[in-house]
Amino acid sequence: MKLDLSVVPFSRYGSYFALSRLPQSEKRSEGLYLRMIRGGDEQAGVLFGITLIDPESREALPDYRVEATPVKIRLETRNSWIEWCIPEPDCIRVRGAGIGMKLTAELSAYDYAMPYQERGWELNSFSREVRILLSPLAGHFEPDVVWGGLRAKHISFEMIPDGETGSFDLSLEEYRTVLGQRDRYSYEEAEAMVSQDWEQWLARTIRTEEDWEEARTLAAYITWSCVVRADGYLSRAAMYMSKNWMTNIWSWDHCFNAMALAGTNPDLAWDQFAIFFDRQDESGMLPDFLNDKYALWNCCKPPIHGWTLKWMMENSSAVTDTRLQEIYEPLSKWTTWWFRYRDDDGDGIPQYNHGNDSGWDNSTAFLTDIPVESPDLSAFLVIQMEVLATAALRLGLSEESERWAVRGQELLQKLIGHFWDEREGRFTAMRSGSHERSAGDSLLTFVPIVLGSRLPGSIREKLIADLKQPGRFLTGNGLATESTSSPYYAADGYWRGPIWAPSTMLIVEGIRGAGDEEFASELARRFCRMAAKSGMAENFDALTGEGLRDRAFTWTSSVFLLLAGKCREEANFKISAEKMEK
Repeated sequence: MKLDLSVVPFSRYGSYFALSRLPQSEKRSEGLYLRMIRGGDEQAGVLFGITLIDPESREALPDYRVEATPVKIRLETRNSWIEWCIPEPDCIRVRGAGIGMKLTAELSAYDYAMPYQERGWELNSFSREVRILLSPLAGHFEPDVVWGGLRAKHISFEMIPDGETGSFDLSLEEYRTVLGQRDRYSYEEAEAMVSQDWEQWLARTIRTEEDWEEARTLAAYITWSCVVRADGYLSRAAMYMSKNWMTNIWSWDHCFNAMALAGTNPDLAWDQFAIFFDRQDESGMLPDFLNDKYALWNCCKPPIHGWTLKWMMENSSAVTDTRLQEIYEPLSKWTTWWFRYRDDDGDGIPQYNHGNDSGWDNSTAFLTDIPVESPDLSAFLVIQMEVLATAALRLGLSEESERWAVRGQELLQKLIGHFWDEREGRFTAMRSGSHERSAGDSLLTFVPIVLGSRLPGSIREKLIADLKQPGRFLTGNGLATESTSSPYYAADGYWRGPIWAPSTMLIVEGIRGAGDEEFASELARRFCRMAAKSGMAENFDALTGEGLRDRAFTWTSSVFLLLAGKCREEANFKISAEKMEK
């Protein structure tokens, strides 16, 4: 598989390093850059600009070919080349033949560089809160550092091939305080190390039909390369949403990544699911997002965690009794939080205070005013209380199990009575308190289909019939997030039109639970065909299927794998059934 570094960064499992081809901007020219994604999307930035240079004249060589695979990057001119690989999460190896390389640091704060014992030069990057040791293993290493009294004015390093061998070898190591010991190994051994790690991950990735094998490999690479190791504020290994610019984990995105890992990598799956509960507030609230440096508490995300836990319990062995015991109280607190702190009018129907709380940031459900009582929120909480009832029973807490079951049934009845408009045959979202109806025609109001068979048959049938209606939400690529005939629809309108992986997964599972396997399968296939063609984008133009925004997103990759894997199972079952009939 070949990677387009302007779309998919080059990295590896566990690493905070990423190499990307960045476009021209006011701050930098177009080119290849080594980035450090620590500190979240507000801080993550460039460590070095990478320039190929003539070893004699030291002039820049702008014309070179780039070939990137999951294992290495190769930069080639006519008679020379440079290769990069990341054998360990905190170490990069670079070798070259017949050509030189210049690394120019992008400076801020108090950044400086100086010799580090006999091992090379240390760059101390204050803004990234790391130190980088550059160790020449072969060739000539030439630093160019200009001190400015408080910080360096300029830092660059040139690697020039050795005159006899015509090659160079360079190691870059990341650390926070002091450098640890590391076994030395050849570049060939380094490349073999990362190759083995990648191949093992790919082998454990959900299988798909052969037509989608290339897309499967891309999805596998994005999920593998976007994991960062536990460090700082991250209590566990965490699969970031991307290593482009959305370098955090959000408190509903992680659920889809956990689901895709549950069947083949249950330990890592559980880490993805549980990590937000490690940082849960005493009130029960979960933060909006996490990175290695901090958590954001200004908003949260929808409580799909019960829905996720139920799916993992039914489709994998990831949820052991020990893990269920671990999560039971935190999930209980998270459920109670919504009723205690997000029901301002006291009607027993929790609210979203902002679109960001729903995950559908700018959905038209929030256009009229806030806070908003949205039917998806109550639907998630119904499922969450049912799962808590199941968990309590499994843990021997029969009285608590009964209480959760009763509360879930009561909320289900309230949901239908409060949100279902019998005259129009649809769920509505409304402002809390006044219950003024929200504007627009958002797919968000169809998310209660996740309740599946719990909904009355007439409601299930009407929801599915409306979703099948051409010219509203249904397109050749799946379900738009705002009706394509709505005045608020925008092709690149974020949650006002584009197709998203999470909304697709939630609704497909709901439709399947409601009994319409054929329609669920068709929606899944439309989404998978689109992703296979356009890549694992953050979202997609609902009409053209074009990938939009960040085009190397993990929850899209995970949902693709989940849906494509299910399609493969269905196809194999159909083939087996046909053989049985013959």
